[in-house]
Amino acid sequence: MPESPTAPALFPVTVDVVALTVRNDTLNVLLITRLIDPFRGMLALPGGFVLAGEDLPTAASRELAEETGVERIPGHLEQLASYGPKGRDPRGDVLTVAHLLLAPDFPVLSAGSDAERADWYPVDKVLDGGLQLAFDHRRIFEDALERAKSKLEYSPLGAAFCGEEFTIAQLRGVYEAVWGTRLDPRNFHRKATGTPGFLEDTGRITAGDAGRPAALFRLVEAARPAAGQPGRVVLNPPLMRPRD
Repeated sequence: MPESPTAPALFPVTVDVVALTVRNDTLNVLLITRLIDPFRGMLALPGGFVLAGEDLPTAASRELAEETGVERIPGHLEQLASYGPKGRDPRGDVLTVAHLLLAPDFPVLSAGSDAERADWYPVDKVLDGGLQLAFDHRRIFEDALERAKSKLEYSPLGAAFCGEEFTIAQLRGVYEAVWGTRLDPRNFHRKATGTPGFLEDTGRITAGDAGRPAALFRLVEAARPAAGQPGRVVLNPPLMRPRD
């Protein structure tokens, strides 16, 4: 007699958000201090359980709002990967769907929900072990960081860290912060402005370093979020990061 089909496993689903921004020329990640067990008092990525009838992007946006006070998410949010369910939470099997947010610098308004505090922290402090993360959030963070580095090579998402208009120097600062390296200004300018489907000159200028005027650029229409999904626009040739 054939065996009966195995019943599907039932376990909760959560979302976690790796929010990255550039502050003071340094790449930062948004972390909360957990208010409840498990891992009470430890740093963690913003996130929580998906509610009944809720899709994943909505859950990610809601958790950011509840734990950091950010009601309207700036920048670019995309799904990163799934983790678990086994062995990642001491309470039992929990599947999490991680998201990556690339955003201009925005203030963390207030901590809430199960977060005691929410703030930006330098990415290097996590990488060098100076900041310990709860659950398997170190692994998720590292995967998100590598995704962000790769995205800047092949897509126009480096501009997601900037405002609507920006100088090439400001954009170069984003690439330097994310890639963790210095770039030749002239070479970067040539590549960024010469790559089809990436930037367009606004015709306006602003005061740059030492009062020198600098041209303002923006994403070309097809690469802007309002015109579609910028993550799907492919830069050709790519802006390759320096390799050691």
